[in-house]
Amino acid sequence: MADPSCTIPFFVYPSIFLILFFTSINHHYRLYSFSSVISNHTKVSRENYSDISNSHTPISSAPDFHNDVQKKIQIEVLEEELAMAREAIRAAFRSRSYTSNRPESYVPEGSVYRNPYAFHQSHIEMQKRFRVWTYKEGDSPLFHNGPVNDIYSIEGQFIDELESDISPFLARSPDEALAFFLPVSVVNIIKYVYRPYTNYSRERLQHIVKDYIGIVSTRYPYWNRSNGADHFMISCHDWVHILLYIIYVVGFVHLFVEIMKVENWLFQAPDVSAKDPKLFKNFIRVLCNANSSEGFKPERDVSMPEVYIRFGALAQSQKNRPPNNRSILAFFAGGEHGDVRKILFKYWEKKDNDIRVFRYLPKTLNYTELISQSKFCLCPSGYEVASPRVVESILSGCVPVIVSDHYVLPFSDVLDWNKFSVYVPIAKIPEIKTILQGISEEEYLEKQRKVLKVQRHFVLNRPAKPYDIMHMVMHSVWLRRLNRRLSD
Repeated sequence: MADPSCTIPFFVYPSIFLILFFTSINHHYRLYSFSSVISNHTKVSRENYSDISNSHTPISSAPDFHNDVQKKIQIEVLEEELAMAREAIRAAFRSRSYTSNRPESYVPEGSVYRNPYAFHQSHIEMQKRFRVWTYKEGDSPLFHNGPVNDIYSIEGQFIDELESDISPFLARSPDEALAFFLPVSVVNIIKYVYRPYTNYSRERLQHIVKDYIGIVSTRYPYWNRSNGADHFMISCHDWVHILLYIIYVVGFVHLFVEIMKVENWLFQAPDVSAKDPKLFKNFIRVLCNANSSEGFKPERDVSMPEVYIRFGALAQSQKNRPPNNRSILAFFAGGEHGDVRKILFKYWEKKDNDIRVFRYLPKTLNYTELISQSKFCLCPSGYEVASPRVVESILSGCVPVIVSDHYVLPFSDVLDWNKFSVYVPIAKIPEIKTILQGISEEEYLEKQRKVLKVQRHFVLNRPAKPYDIMHMVMHSVWLRRLNRRLSD
């Protein structure tokens, strides 16, 4: 048997949404019952942030009594929608069935889901009720645009999908929206605003986001009525890697190397909320860098998979080699990005025929072929906790080995990662071979079978399809909105 201490710990964080877990945590990580979560979902009071940016003139005049009544009615209608969704999910859990007014293309089942009945009904309710308004303010490339290829492509793909006229989540009016999207591209801000590449202070990034909120909170009532609790933005970044890539492209690698010698803060992920924690305390952040040691709060924030998308291609499942035709125990190839990989290379680079670890893959070897020949794929953190190798391994039918501390895994609200992956703490990197060899053939085959089962949740489709990666990210946002009630 494998070392039991290397199963994925509960930092996959039983989210506050017991709608799916039926056990949960509060802000002090104390367990309490499902019924208390549903009946006492967080109530968000209004707090005025219209003074964030006084340079913007409100479009409409101060609301009169009639407008106040209308707004109250609108909020009550929205909250009634959420109340009906909660009750439908409860009923699905009790009856171990689902209710839908149309044929279902997929029915979740099996132990890979924390509660397949609740998840299925929740996804049905999301498709039926969850509408998102995208603010129209801002110009490309900083807003309404983002990278759609390469390592941070999920950010641009998500923005493009959510703003598509055929998106099932598209709200035709902000008054019918249950959530509001800020179409800010952190990657493009870093790419275009940080020129010339001489100063990497996060203040410019933080001010841009704060000013954007200032504009929309002054022009419209939606941010102020919820204190931002029904608003979200996405960010898939790796501060160091983005800067290195940009500087390399413009030919200033020597500048980056010199700055790296003295600026250790480069290795800290940019946090748009650090400038004004009070402003962002309820705001939903959808992040690839879901690091619980750097302020990521799983009861509020969403962990988004990092996906590497090649030009002209989407992330799709590969032709999977059968498990009995995978001769390599474990495989990894990648650059020396961050301390975790340095440790991995120290112990395993070119030192073992079963644990195949390469800093850079020789030209005579094929990366895709090696993944398809491997039973386990090592997914160590880079500069940040997330790695596109998690998705790569799943889509290749390779059991992912999460080599990271403090990483809140994507979709852990509904997926039980212990069933289809292996967790190795950083401190146990020297024991990787022992840990993997301690997994019986029967246990490996079961994990590999479940990797194939969850592949659909990590496939990128355009347009998006039910239960794919886009819908799963939106479902994570939906759960967090479902758990909040706006104050009257």
